[in-house]
Amino acid sequence: MNQRSAKTVAANPRPRVRSNPPARRNPPVPEVVFLIGFMGAGKTSVGRALGERLNWIFEDLDDRIERRERRTIAQIFRESGEAAFRRAEHSALQELLDGLHGQPRIVALGGGAYAQPENSALLQAAGVPIVFLDAPVEELWERCCEQANTAGTQRPLLRDPDQFRRLYDTRRRKYAEVPVTISTAGRTVPEVAADIAGRLGLKRAEMQVEQGEVE
Repeated sequence: MNQRSAKTVAANPRPRVRSNPPARRNPPVPEVVFLIGFMGAGKTSVGRALGERLNWIFEDLDDRIERRERRTIAQIFRESGEAAFRRAEHSALQELLDGLHGQPRIVALGGGAYAQPENSALLQAAGVPIVFLDAPVEELWERCCEQANTAGTQRPLLRDPDQFRRLYDTRRRKYAEVPVTISTAGRTVPEVAADIAGRLGLKRAEMQVEQGEVE
């Protein structure tokens, strides 16, 4: 004899509705980019050109340090030493990161800034895009010599090309840790700026908000 199952079967079972998978969202476009590299790599000139191209604020971290310390970088090194400068540099970088507030900007770091573990750790923790601008050391040497002659300034490292190369080799190993490297060798500033904008998918801002201006 057949026995009826104790389970109740609905007369009109509800049809299963297949839920569509969530739409894939494009990764957010960054609103700040940090440029690193050795002296002569073009961080300041490319940063300015990229800022103009995107209508973003451009800032050189060394300028912020000088405003905070009320001394030039050369004076800080001469009067207080490199250790004091590195502390001021780290504080200025922390201040900059804390004050971004969605204002799109390009930031150029000094040649030794990213080579300091406390600074690279700070930037990595912040998750900000970092671009390494590179060129052959011979070309960097020639650019620095030309800049020094044009500006009438002296850089201690430019007195010794071997020391220049050794420092470049040491710092380059740290620079090369970032995922985006762009060569500036034999290229114009606008070409490099356009390359960065394309690689990172950077968008032009409709209106630039000046640093310190209330939105």
